[in-house]
Amino acid sequence: MPTQLIGAAALACIGVGFFFTTLILGRTPPVERPTLGARGYRRAKALEKGGLFALAEPAIRVIGGWFVDLPLGEARAKLQKRIAHGGEYLGLSTNEFYGLSLLSMIAMTAIGIGFTYAVDMPLLVPIFAALLGAYLPYLQLQGETQERFTAINRSLPTAIDLVSLCMGAGLDFPGAVKQVVDKSSSKERILVEELNRILSELEVGHTRRKALEGFADRCPTEAVRDFVSTVVQAESKGTPLGEVLAIQARMLRMRRSVMAEESAAKAGVMMMGPLMLMFVCVLFLLLGPFVAQWMTIGLG
Repeated sequence: MPTQLIGAAALACIGVGFFFTTLILGRTPPVERPTLGARGYRRAKALEKGGLFALAEPAIRVIGGWFVDLPLGEARAKLQKRIAHGGEYLGLSTNEFYGLSLLSMIAMTAIGIGFTYAVDMPLLVPIFAALLGAYLPYLQLQGETQERFTAINRSLPTAIDLVSLCMGAGLDFPGAVKQVVDKSSSKERILVEELNRILSELEVGHTRRKALEGFADRCPTEAVRDFVSTVVQAESKGTPLGEVLAIQARMLRMRRSVMAEESAAKAGVMMMGPLMLMFVCVLFLLLGPFVAQWMTIGLG
């Protein structure tokens, strides 16, 4: 009898806890959908594409509201920087990204439990699936960031050359950048979007130095930092910016050539392992029948 009372009391406490938790979370307002700036643009583009994100976006905003009041100051600041490096990934705020991670963890846990009961797999599978689901948005953000950095590094030397030519024709720096943006074949190219953002910041009153440093913060690659440092120093020292940019473009191309040669040299070394495995497999295929025949004769 006492054991049954203790069990009933425990279930009652759990039920009351779930009730109040659901009540508190239900009363928490969802995160507002961004409509302005780079984040609003990214969210609109992501919703236009549809897919799973468009279906899950309302739930992500609701779950994101649960994280608003949590004391995650330093972790939130680091995540915000990573999202900015990813080009305002999906237009998500930090709280929405935490909501996406939690939603992904729940979905992967459900899939892991389903596989466990359907295929009779170990109970560790749901735990592994939950951890993978929680970390999956971070992997996607990291991949988006690397793709973005690579695209900017590849396009930057050509853009600098065009800016230098326009300045040589008599335009100032903002006018030259505007010509590059206007004459671009695709307005959705990553570097074109960043240059357009620099122009927007200049139009609202930011200094050239602040706008360029913001570009370096959003894309902290070596090529972008060198470009921003060159423009800022040329402006402070009064050096002709067109000539400096032409030299900078040549230096970036030389650096890309050196990096390509290094990658080609590393590729040969990295291919040795797979080639050796293939050689061993071919050797086994050739010698396998002879070994089997010799073992058969020996046993006979």
